[in-house]
Amino acid sequence: MTKENYKNTIAAGEAILGLELGSTRIKAVLIGKDHAPIASGSSEWENRLENGIWTYSLDEVWAGVREAYANLKSDAEKTYGVKLGRLAAMGISGMMHGYLPFDKEGNQLCAFRTWRNTITEKAAAALSDAFSFNIPQRWSIAHLYQAILNGEEHVARIAYLTTVAGYLHWKLTGRFVLGAGEASGMFPLNGEACAYNAACLEIFNAMIALRGFDWTLEDILPAVLPAGADAGCLSAEGAALLDPTGELSPGVPFAPPEGDAGTGMVATNSVTKFTGNVSAGTSIFAMVVLEDALKGYYPEIDVAATPAGKPVAMVHCNNCTSDLNAWASLLMEFSAAVGQKITFGDAMQTLFREAMQADADCGGVLAYNFFSGEHIVGLDEGRPMLLRAENASFTFSNFARANIYAAMATLRIGMDILSEKEAVRIDSLLGHGGFFKSGDPAQHLMASALKSPISVMATAGEGGPWGMALLAAYRVKGGGMTLEDYLADVVFGEAEARTILPEEKTAAGFDRYLARYKASLPAEKAAIETLRG
Repeated sequence: MTKENYKNTIAAGEAILGLELGSTRIKAVLIGKDHAPIASGSSEWENRLENGIWTYSLDEVWAGVREAYANLKSDAEKTYGVKLGRLAAMGISGMMHGYLPFDKEGNQLCAFRTWRNTITEKAAAALSDAFSFNIPQRWSIAHLYQAILNGEEHVARIAYLTTVAGYLHWKLTGRFVLGAGEASGMFPLNGEACAYNAACLEIFNAMIALRGFDWTLEDILPAVLPAGADAGCLSAEGAALLDPTGELSPGVPFAPPEGDAGTGMVATNSVTKFTGNVSAGTSIFAMVVLEDALKGYYPEIDVAATPAGKPVAMVHCNNCTSDLNAWASLLMEFSAAVGQKITFGDAMQTLFREAMQADADCGGVLAYNFFSGEHIVGLDEGRPMLLRAENASFTFSNFARANIYAAMATLRIGMDILSEKEAVRIDSLLGHGGFFKSGDPAQHLMASALKSPISVMATAGEGGPWGMALLAAYRVKGGGMTLEDYLADVVFGEAEARTILPEEKTAAGFDRYLARYKASLPAEKAAIETLRG
């Protein structure tokens, strides 16, 4: 479509908005009738460790969302010469999991506990055992039960428990709901029925029956909606919250709010069985749509859902690019100190480019990228660490590759469970997220680390906000089609992807690196104890 077409689309109120709250950036994306991104805006933010809790304040949530939307409006007006005031549809997505409880008046009861916290080990283990279903530490139900075990006073006053995406949707529309993918990170779902698992609800309510609460779990959890369902409309109050200028018209139809895992599946067309995607940014996770339920349950594997409610095996790791980003920033400082200023992008591209010249196993150089705890390797906290023997080949290229390998190591550990213990079939893995912005080197190293072809589409850089916009488009344009058919036939019918296959030498080198990585984990655990507090 032409620039004039997009201008007319915006002017007619036919553009569609997707907004996602990521870990380090809040981004809004506007799409046209052809589903292509036509304008965007963002706001940077970062979580804080306060009193041992990784958190953001709700004031920061609103400030970031408003800034991202305002920047999108400005981009649209600058590019097309027309003000954005009406929308055809919209949707909110965000970091999954976490803990946001409110009382019956809508007052926040405690600090937002994000997915990054690993403080619910006792609760997660007890619930997993009771349900015979893996409950990860970051899931909302684990945070709730841990608060109960801790005897936290606010629990008795909970009337609403939701996620950050669910919270924003609630305030913008008045509807207390979640999409199926996002809900599956709060509490187990009942297969493809898009409802919470009734047996698990009964077990949980029995576990807390003697504690004297005047609520059951059904009372406080959001209702579950599949993709395409009516999730309400933007209220007048919500329009004023999002756009204080008063230029945004209310009445915009909303898609069910989703999590970043679900929008990643949509953005990579990975919602049908045997397909999967790898999202690599601040955290890293892989999701594979299952044909059948897993035979066992494993602490390393989540069972979640697509936005349409289909079961998904998910390997989620808290740490991916944060340490790489820190090293890139250090390289920027060094370059500036010697009078050769470079950008962050230059530094990151250099790390990936030079990594391709390294020894396949990094020459004995080892890195741990743990900024926070990592359940897959049994860590409740993290300490970034570079480790080498005195006879290691300590070159810049080996240093670079070791840190890139570290970003993928825990994911590979989890994926080995799916392949070796469950024989899960994976026909394709689509990559997206900031990790893949470094192009072919990132794809090459990821494919060899996971021993699977990795494909990246031209739209991979759009990520979750674009995926949320596609879900909003499906909400108003689906016309009775399944989500799978809508994406395959309407959105991605002519999309091209670049695929890179695993390379035998690199894969063997990664295996040797991973063996040293596992063997040296006691050193990481010692660092955590030594530097605790």
